[in-house]
Amino acid sequence: MGIFSSISRTLRNSYCSLQKVSRLMSNVPENTVYGGPKPQNPNQRVTLTQLRQKHKKGEPITMVTAYDYPSAVHLDTAGIDICLVGDSASMVVHGHDTTLPITLDEMLVHCRAVARGAKTPLLVGDLPFGSYESSTNQAVDTAVRVLKEGGMDAIKLEGGAPSRITAAKAIVEAGIAVIGHVGLTPQAISVLGGFRPQGRNVDSAVKVVETSMALQEAGCFAIVLECVPAPVAAAATSALRVPTIGIGAGPFCSGQVLVYHDLLGMLQHPHHAKVTPKFCKQYAHVGDIINKALSEYKEEVTNGSFPSSAHSPYKIGSSDVDAFLNELQKMGLGDAASAAADAAEKIEATK
Repeated sequence: MGIFSSISRTLRNSYCSLQKVSRLMSNVPENTVYGGPKPQNPNQRVTLTQLRQKHKKGEPITMVTAYDYPSAVHLDTAGIDICLVGDSASMVVHGHDTTLPITLDEMLVHCRAVARGAKTPLLVGDLPFGSYESSTNQAVDTAVRVLKEGGMDAIKLEGGAPSRITAAKAIVEAGIAVIGHVGLTPQAISVLGGFRPQGRNVDSAVKVVETSMALQEAGCFAIVLECVPAPVAAAATSALRVPTIGIGAGPFCSGQVLVYHDLLGMLQHPHHAKVTPKFCKQYAHVGDIINKALSEYKEEVTNGSFPSSAHSPYKIGSSDVDAFLNELQKMGLGDAASAAADAAEKIEATK
């Protein structure tokens, strides 16, 4: 019995030691300046089943783009259904004139950041231009990376050409959920002749509906309709069994999507006026607030009013200050000692 008791005590001591080590090795120590993102809970995530139920009940679906951790947290807090990491990041984040330049590796960086911040919305990653057009193998390989490396739940691709519909089918058959995209497809501006609305004549309108139906048959669980007349969007919505998500397509879709920076009115500089589309409602003018805040910050730093003692929170005791000054004197740093003494006196005077 004595041997077993000894072994038991040893195991308990080892367990306690491991607990102490694990606490010391924690990546979120108790006394830190900054906390960190909390672990995701997959049970909270919006699912395709929930989206289908909303669609069946006629409840509108909300989608907004996000490109980084802070914007993802905002979408999560607001209870948005779908968070799209869009290739529009090329324009609103990277400053390009089109969506074409952004690479898959750049998109994956955005995806990973968003995945850390959005705990609840269904996460959808855009396949960027050049990452899925060559073959179905390329399309599937890219989609797999977006899920495995980007942390997304599904992908979106721009449909229209038969090869892209074939790519959508292959990705679905690989076990990956897909949203199709019809109408103005920004990756196709080379053949569209720019960012031009679609469906404005009979042939174009019929093509919008036919392409939407083809993407549905390929297995897409939803279709984005961009920049098409409201009657055309209504027709497509009626013809489909899956939800439509409109952007500049009127009020008759199953849901709506807007770009984060557009709906917040973030890009207020004249240089970005051309980036914000005319169909977008700006629910705030965050850009004006940001500009005002930055100007005030610059002014206060320039005139010395920031940081005040209220924003200098880390203290050192008076006895430690004296000892610190003595050490500086011993080091031959008299000017540094005088600067430290002067700073301590000023901070004390502003209490």
